[in-house]
This record gives sequence, structure tokens and C-alpha cells, in this order.
Amino acid sequence: MTRARPTVLRMQWLDLCFLHWAVPAQALQRTLPRGVQLDTRAGQAYLGVVPFRMAGVAPLHLPDVPGLSAFPELNLRTYVTVNGERGVWFYSLDVTQPLAAALARTLFHLPYRHSRMWVDRQGDVTRYASELLAPGTPGGGRFAGAYRPAGELLTVPGDSLEGWLTNRLTLFSADPAGRVYRGQIEHAAWPLRRAEAQVRVNTLAEPLGLTLTGEPHALHAERLDVRARWLERVL
Repeated sequence: MTRARPTVLRMQWLDLCFLHWAVPAQALQRTLPRGVQLDTRAGQAYLGVVPFRMAGVAPLHLPDVPGLSAFPELNLRTYVTVNGERGVWFYSLDVTQPLAAALARTLFHLPYRHSRMWVDRQGDVTRYASELLAPGTPGGGRFAGAYRPAGELLTVPGDSLEGWLTNRLTLFSADPAGRVYRGQIEHAAWPLRRAEAQVRVNTLAEPLGLTLTGEPHALHAERLDVRARWLERVL
């Protein structure tokens, strides 16, 4: 039996919106390292853009760090399997904190990037904008939109599309040498509602040769308390 890795981080995810677009599977499989297989639902691949706010980010049992424990984050992700285990694969994770980005790249081998971001919530509407701060980087760094929850809390069957997209407690990442790692998180069930969303600008998928257009599948979560375990190498 594999021993569970130690829990090292605590955090809260706030005002989160899952925005998903169906994309061609072959366009994503070629972007993944050896040993990482694209996970599809009935042969359909999905790319997710996930804007939210991080709060209370700190090592377990330690207090928040002023200026470092709260910041917006914007993810571009898809879904994969490694050794038969389902998980999340991140193409980019944009934050306003350069130190947090550097630490995450080093310790968790995740493609964190330093971006200029603006977030505002009025009533139940969250307005969100992000622009990558990386001179010379072609495309792939701009997002602007607004979203809000709609309707009551959902009951999400495990075999539904909503469950397939969100019920994943494992992430995979790779270091510059191509070694693949698994990280696991712990949290209660997602408090999901349908979302109404308007996306005005979205170039995050351009480095993959994709343009995300049309109305996304949208879900909203008000708050989720999360703990993260230390990485382990799997390939």
C-alpha cells in the first residue's frame, strides 16, 4: 500500500468559475509529455479556464503571510490519466504574486506565471481581467470576463459531465527533464451552481494552437477549503 504524502499547504478558493470548451482531442494529446494520456469523455476533450481568488494560502498550521497568502489566480487546464489514474493537467496558472509563482514552479513543477490582474465583485457578479507580464511572450496571456452563480446548489452525480470535469483530487505536473509528478488535494464536495458568464477576451489557449470561442459550459463555486499534499514522482 502506498503511504499518503504529507499535507503541506492550506488554502481557500473563492468566487470560482469553471469555464469549459470542447476541443479536438488530437490537438491536446500532442502537447502532453510521455506517459501522460489525455482523458476524454465519450471521445471529447475539454479545456477549462478557471478564474478565482486564493485566500489563506500558507503552510499547514502556520499563520497567513501578509502580501503572499491572498491573490487572484487564473488557470488553463485539461484532464489526463497517468498509470490509469485520472487527474488535472495545467497549461498555465497566472497569479499576481511573483514570489508565489516562483515557489510553485520550483516546488510543484507547475507552470505558474506572473500576470497583471484585476478582480471586482459587486453583489453576486465577479468581473475578472488578466494580462501576462512576460515581455516577448507571443499571445496566450489575456483574459477578461464576468460571471455569477445562477440557480440552486446542484446535486452532481459522479457519472455526469459536471462530476467528470470537477471531481478530481489529483494533479500531474512535469519538471524540465520530463519527470512526471503527482500531487493530491483534499476538500469537501464542490458547492456547485450553474453560472452565467460573459467572456470578452480569451487568448489563453493560443500557445496550443486553439481559439476558445462560443458559449462555455459554466459552473460556479462560492468557497472551497482545500489542503494540498506534497508531490511524489510517478514517471
